[in-house]
Amino acid sequence: MAWTPVVKRSVSGDVFEQIADEVLSGELGVGAALPSERQLAEALGVSRPAVREALQRLAAAGLVSVRQGEATTVLDYRRSAGLEVLPRLLLRGNSIDPAVARSILQARAHNGPKIAELAAARVRSNLTQPTDSDLDTTDTAKASDVTADTGPDAGAKAASGSRLGAELAALHESVDSLVAESDPLRQQLIALEFWDHVLDLADSIAFRLMYSMLRAAYEPALAALAPIMSAEVGNAGAYRDLAAAITAGEPDQAAESARALLEPATTALIHALNGA
Repeated sequence: MAWTPVVKRSVSGDVFEQIADEVLSGELGVGAALPSERQLAEALGVSRPAVREALQRLAAAGLVSVRQGEATTVLDYRRSAGLEVLPRLLLRGNSIDPAVARSILQARAHNGPKIAELAAARVRSNLTQPTDSDLDTTDTAKASDVTADTGPDAGAKAASGSRLGAELAALHESVDSLVAESDPLRQQLIALEFWDHVLDLADSIAFRLMYSMLRAAYEPALAALAPIMSAEVGNAGAYRDLAAAITAGEPDQAAESARALLEPATTALIHALNGA
C-alpha cells in the first residue's frame, strides 16, 4: 500500500502567507492600514487568535507595525525586513523577478571572493599558530611540527587530524564530486555544497546567515538557471584552483580565484536578465 503524507495546514500560517504576499507585491502600500483583527477574521473566515498570531509573525518579519490600540500598518520591507523575504521576492508565481535576481547575483559576486579570502586567512593563521578550536589536543604537537611548511598542501598538513583538516578534506571531496558529475542540475547542487565548505572554513556567522538566505532564494530557480550556470559549475578546474589557494593559506590568491570562478556566469546572467 502506498501511503500519502498528511499535510497539516496552519490557519494562522495561511493568513500570514496571504497578507505577506499582498505587502511584498505592493498591493498593500507602505503606510496602509490593515483592517482590524475582527474585520480580518470575518473576511478570511478564521478566528481572531489566528489573525493575531499571523500579525505577530508579520511584525516579527518586519512587514507590518502592530501597536496596541492602533491600526496595524504596512512597513517599507526594504528598510525593515531581513534577508528571509528574498525567496518570496525572487519568485512571483512561476516567474523570476529580474531586479531581485540581479541583486542576488551582485551580492554573490561581491561576497564570494571575500569569503574565500577569509577561509584562506584562517588556514594561514593555523599554519603559524594553531588554536584550540581548530585542533584536537592530541593533534596540537603534530600540527606544530609542520607549521614551517609553505607548500601547496601546507594547510592540510598543519591541520591534519583537526576540525580544520576535516573541513579542508570536505572541500576537496566536493571538488572530486564535481569532476565526476556531468548533470548540470546536480553540478549546481554540488557547487552549493562546495561553498558551504568554504563558509565553514571562513568561520563567519554573518556571511553564513547571508549565504543561507541567498541559497534559499536561489535553489527554487536551479532548473531555470541550469543552461547559463553550466559553464561555471562545469569548470571543475576553477573550483580546484580555489580549493588549492585556500588549502595553501593564500588569501589574495583565494579571492582572485573566487572572482575568476564567479564573474563569467554572473556577467552572463545579468546580461540575460537585462534582456528579459
